[in-house]
Amino acid sequence: QVPLVESGGGSVQPGGPLRLSCVAFGYASRYCMGWFRQAPDKERELVSTLSSDVPTSYADSVKVRFTISRDNAKNTLYLQMDNLKTEDTAMYYCAALYGVWCRFDRVMAVTEFTDWGQGTQVTVSS
Repeated sequence: QVPLVESGGGSVQPGGPLRLSCVAFGYASRYCMGWFRQAPDKERELVSTLSSDVPTSYADSVKVRFTISRDNAKNTLYLQMDNLKTEDTAMYYCAALYGVWCRFDRVMAVTEFTDWGQGTQVTVSS
């Protein structure tokens, strides 16, 4: 069973919105979940993280425009993306790390997350 399953990607014009969803099949009272993205020929980068008891974090490039949230009853993580820009075009991945909270004092690395989804493509173009 794939630990995380993303959905919600697609094509949108600049300025438009999209909402990504990620269903998580793992569970722990302490967890760190995040969204990463990877554009062609670029490294995977952290977009946002969310934990149960620490502040959410966002990359500077998406602050104000993106909002991360979680529905605990549905075990689903969301990423609401508003005012999308062409530079937001990338494959978006959901990731999870159980048993610990997210670090909010530094940018967490790709290698710190143990569970990954298969990704969902977001394309922003006119």
